[in-house]
Amino acid sequence: MREALHRLAQEQLVEVFPRRGMFVTGVDVRDLGRISEVRALLEPEAARLAAERATEPERNELASLSDEIKRGVDLMALDERIHRAVHRAAHNDLLEKTLDEYYVLALRIWMLSLDHAEDLQDAVEMHRDLVREIVVGNPDRAADLMRAHVEDFEQAMRKVLVTV
Repeated sequence: MREALHRLAQEQLVEVFPRRGMFVTGVDVRDLGRISEVRALLEPEAARLAAERATEPERNELASLSDEIKRGVDLMALDERIHRAVHRAAHNDLLEKTLDEYYVLALRIWMLSLDHAEDLQDAVEMHRDLVREIVVGNPDRAADLMRAHVEDFEQAMRKVLVTV
């Protein structure tokens, strides 16, 4: 339990107050821009590296995840699985850890607006082209598509958050 709470504190999901306890951190939608700035720089690099370094089993996993988009599964869960698979396929543990932490922070904000998001399907479907470019080993195109995905998703969330 202690390790789990320590990890939540490291991921900025809880705040520790000595002798008072731990409390869940607040969700500030203004963080969306700052989180997206970091992700827009690092996610494309992860996609580029994944296109260069992914093993055959990793490419198969990504292709399989892309196929799931067509079946209309839980889109946010699928989005997370695809991003984490790309992070792993980059074969850079520091980049993977950093991106996983930023993904969790972004996910907290997105959860506030998911009931109102209409463009979510389009944002998740962008993964098809991205995954294809990683699978065929086209690093520059994969990076461009990932950058566009992160930026488009932020804009879709920003539109929703303004109306919520």
